[in-house]
Amino acid sequence: MQFPKFLQKFAILIAVALFCASCDYLPDVSYNPWELVPVATDAKLFDIDFVDNSDHGWIVGSNATLLETQDGGKTWETKQLDLDEPNLLLTSVSFSGSEGWVVGEPSVLLHSTDGGKSWTRIALSNKLPGAPNNIVALGPSAAEMTTNVGAIYQTKDGGQTWQAMVEDAVGVIRSLSRSEQGEYVTVSAKGNFYSTWEPGQTSWTPHIRYSSKRLEKIGFGQDNRLWMLARGGEIRFSDPNDPEEWSDPIKPEFSTSWGLLDLAYRTPEEIWVTGGSGNLLCSFDGGETWQKDRKVEDIPSNFYRIEFMSPKRGFILGQRGTLLRYTGNTSASS
Repeated sequence: MQFPKFLQKFAILIAVALFCASCDYLPDVSYNPWELVPVATDAKLFDIDFVDNSDHGWIVGSNATLLETQDGGKTWETKQLDLDEPNLLLTSVSFSGSEGWVVGEPSVLLHSTDGGKSWTRIALSNKLPGAPNNIVALGPSAAEMTTNVGAIYQTKDGGQTWQAMVEDAVGVIRSLSRSEQGEYVTVSAKGNFYSTWEPGQTSWTPHIRYSSKRLEKIGFGQDNRLWMLARGGEIRFSDPNDPEEWSDPIKPEFSTSWGLLDLAYRTPEEIWVTGGSGNLLCSFDGGETWQKDRKVEDIPSNFYRIEFMSPKRGFILGQRGTLLRYTGNTSASS
């Protein structure tokens, strides 16, 4: 007795789907190096930095959240700020020595000269284009601040005056990244193009996207490449000798529905990528092959940001007060 033709076709489709799913199955990392750290907040965490490479660090987040650690990130204590605006989004924190800066929305700038023991609010001009979204401490009394429309400013007098570095803002952006050399790359709010800027230029340089998918984020790697995350779990890397040229798209998990949200290098060869719903991927060969850390999949959070201050110190920040701390070396073997 033969199966009806439609049942035969259905069985073939099921077999093909199972085969493709097995092809897309990523191996597990052999050791989970991430530890979930409890913090006394359910705010979305945006940024983290440490004071002069010590164990003293700070995290900022929504609802004017400010967290402090004295033990390298093992434990965190909530600090209260006298801002009279409980719904502020504190989006960026940066230290150079004991001098620290915090910025946020709708328009807030905080400055500390004593490692964060005290914070002073500095008034910003009403003519500032956009709201502050990122700040980098550059040295004594110096910092560089950007806004959510791509304006770039520098101060050399502790925030009392600011010099515009670009003549025109780039427009509303969805992400912004800065290299150690002071270069910037932004992704437009709709994810349909990206722009670059480097010190000495007076305006942003726009670029078409090298993907049919909307862009999520672009950043600078440790191997002289730019990296690009696009909708649908797509990753690309630029040519190290020609940043205008990009690799073919890499989709570590074809079957996943979770978007990729951030990427960070622990070493020039070891790359970690975070995503929605506890998604955490790793490559030990510069993005050629990928593995997955399934030990963190049950954490009910989107992993919005991952950052390594050094090969031995890294953190993942997410929604509802989610914080993961890197605890040790991984292994490329599965």
